Amino acid sequence: MHHVRIAPSILAADFGRLAEEVSAVERASADLIHIDVMDGHFVPNLTLGPVVIEAVRKVTKLPLDVHLMIEEPDRWIDAYAQAGADILHVHPEVCPHLHRVIQQIRHAGKQAAVVLNPATPLQVLDHVLQDLSMVLVMSVNPGFGGQSFIPSALPKITALRQLIEARGLADVVSISVDGGIKLDNAAEVIAAGADTLVSGSGIFATRDYAQTIAELRTRGTDALHRRSTQR
Repeated sequence: MHHVRIAPSILAADFGRLAEEVSAVERASADLIHIDVMDGHFVPNLTLGPVVIEAVRKVTKLPLDVHLMIEEPDRWIDAYAQAGADILHVHPEVCPHLHRVIQQIRHAGKQAAVVLNPATPLQVLDHVLQDLSMVLVMSVNPGFGGQSFIPSALPKITALRQLIEARGLADVVSISVDGGIKLDNAAEVIAAGADTLVSGSGIFATRDYAQTIAELRTRGTDALHRRSTQR
């Protein structure tokens, strides 16, 4: 990735006006729509299912970045793919056969991504990294929006960037970061090695989505340029 992408997380949107909220961030130049799916088992919260994904698909042309925080995700890959997801994220903790689930996602014609929780080591990627389009680094423990950024995510992002580049996958695998992303830490997250910022309340709790997204992108792009010149 040679540019910074912004992915508003609709977990923080006004669900009573969800179609309007999605359209608003699309007009505000978002790059992706991030959608959190929680089953109340793998994480202590319950959110959206395929029907909502299908509804969101109808109101935006942006890629739908769907984060499956669910047990037995292999049972649901086809349903979410058919509902309109473009990128499907799975957690290795609930995928005993991670490689098979990734291949299932790709066979469905979708981009595969793996999520690293704060305590999940990079080593889980050793034999699947080349099959991914994205790695999502969680900078909070998954389950609820509005949490504070965990600083230990930064060295993990840097180590992941080094791993991706060492394997010659820099043009293939992007690094997304989700959790407590706001204007005041966007630059350091990109400087650490990320290229995609997922932000919920950091966008939806502001008055002007376009201004916030533009500022996130500007701060991130400046950091990306500095990171490139320091090599």
